Amino acid sequence: MTPEFKKIIQSLKLRQFAPVYLLDGEEPYYLDKLTSYFETEILPPAERDFNLIIIYGKDADWKDVLSSCRRFPMFAERQVVILKDAAQLRDLNELAAYINKPSPTTIFVIEHRFKKADGKTKLVKTAKEKGVHFTSDKIKDDAVPAWIQEYGKEIEFKIAEAEAQLLASYLGNDLQKIVNEITKVRINVPNEKELTSPLINKYIGISKEYNVFEFPETLVNGNLEKLYKMLAYFVASPKAAPMPLLIGLFYNQFNKLYIANFMKGKQDKDIAAAIGVSPFFVKNIMITAQKWPLARVERAIIILAKYSAMAVGIKNYESDDKELLKEMIGLLLV
Repeated sequence: MTPEFKKIIQSLKLRQFAPVYLLDGEEPYYLDKLTSYFETEILPPAERDFNLIIIYGKDADWKDVLSSCRRFPMFAERQVVILKDAAQLRDLNELAAYINKPSPTTIFVIEHRFKKADGKTKLVKTAKEKGVHFTSDKIKDDAVPAWIQEYGKEIEFKIAEAEAQLLASYLGNDLQKIVNEITKVRINVPNEKELTSPLINKYIGISKEYNVFEFPETLVNGNLEKLYKMLAYFVASPKAAPMPLLIGLFYNQFNKLYIANFMKGKQDKDIAAAIGVSPFFVKNIMITAQKWPLARVERAIIILAKYSAMAVGIKNYESDDKELLKEMIGLLLV
């Protein structure tokens, strides 16, 4: 949730209305939420039939919009006029004169989705001066995981960094799609407090055969046939397994083996507590630790540190993520 979006919602909840709201931008998620709020929260249900007017740009003339804005509310203090798909309204800029002298009893919402309104036009300049101008920009790919975690906090559904990275890799930066998928999980497991990788696999449908969470375990267990298949898939589909996510997952795996090497001979419950897993998984971890003695684990962690730096451009002048991934896996297998 952006600070600008929060500010608008807070003012609306306080019933502090501007006469005009220009909502534009390429990201429809926030535009839809704001438009829905104007439709459902400003007027009481009994007043909406007469005082909520929704006009679609492709079906209307600017004079029709003007006439609706200038009419008086019926048996109410105010009316709400929403112009949807304003980019499709012919001669949209003709509404600038109304915006300059808006009706005090009308809340006029201009929804200009999928692109920014031209900031050089009189309409935009006047809207900024007389009302509220909100632009909903597309979120950058590298900011999506943090957005997912923040959204999880808002709905009280914990989403760890690795799971947020996974969702971002598979769902991209379509915020509404991300919200829909997370909502689908919550509907199926309403009592769960955290979105875990098993829940993602089960309800969002990420391929189990090429599950990025299984990649480190496949390597340390020595399942080379499956490892090479997964490596080929991730090289061909880099968005499914970005280097920062992979390195984090591999580090977690080797950190468990590092601790396991110091816990040999201890009771399962103590090992489980130290590693942070269920006692059910201790036996398999300790068997794997036999194949990965301390010196080998330390070497693996050094390799991960090197490629973590290279993935962000430190001492890396030529290789892309695909090449880095192949090199890193090859060195870890030695």
